[in-house]
Amino acid sequence: MSQTVLSLKNVTIYQENKVILSQVNLEVNHGEFIYIIGKTGSGKSSLMKMLYGDLPLTEGEGHIVEFDLSTLKENDIPYLRRKIGIVFQDFKLLPDRSINDNMLFVLKATGWTHPTEMQEKIDEVLDKVGMKGFATKMPHQLSGGEQQRVAIARALLNDPELILADEPTGNLDPQTSAEVLEVLKKINQNGKTVIMATHDYALLMKFPSKTLKCEDGVIFEVVQKSV
Repeated sequence: MSQTVLSLKNVTIYQENKVILSQVNLEVNHGEFIYIIGKTGSGKSSLMKMLYGDLPLTEGEGHIVEFDLSTLKENDIPYLRRKIGIVFQDFKLLPDRSINDNMLFVLKATGWTHPTEMQEKIDEVLDKVGMKGFATKMPHQLSGGEQQRVAIARALLNDPELILADEPTGNLDPQTSAEVLEVLKKINQNGKTVIMATHDYALLMKFPSKTLKCEDGVIFEVVQKSV
């Protein structure tokens, strides 16, 4: 039986009192891989921000990894973000720390204390994305694709139930984009639920999956060939 990871019912998303998306109804089950597509400004990122607690849910019902988005308090957000992994377009790696120390920073910030356990976890997630040999390097020594692989590894540190990827290939060339998506697909095949916002339709054709489209203030499912 499928476990619901995300449920939105009659949700309206606002940004600065402006309606971005209305009547959003969405259910995501454990193990799904879902694309969210749409033009710039169509609401993809606003939806993502609401899901990880950057925008409040003020209208409708929303539950994500057992958190109620409509009653989410500011001090709940760190706990929510331990159960979801977030991958951004611009990597958000700390430039003054090695890859290993970037990972340590996240683990310490989320309550890990045992040095050996922390290092084992870092080695494990870097290995999953093919970056284990890069732990001592600084972010500026890596290509964009390598930095995004590290960002995906960072998102896996707390064994999240759900990965939210907001335009993760937006700054990458087509070949590198495909390589990063292969990493996300592999993570999905290993049991993680992935929701990925993108405007890269070429990736959808190469790696087809369930697709939702933001357009004219609403979100709806589309058949792959019509995107």
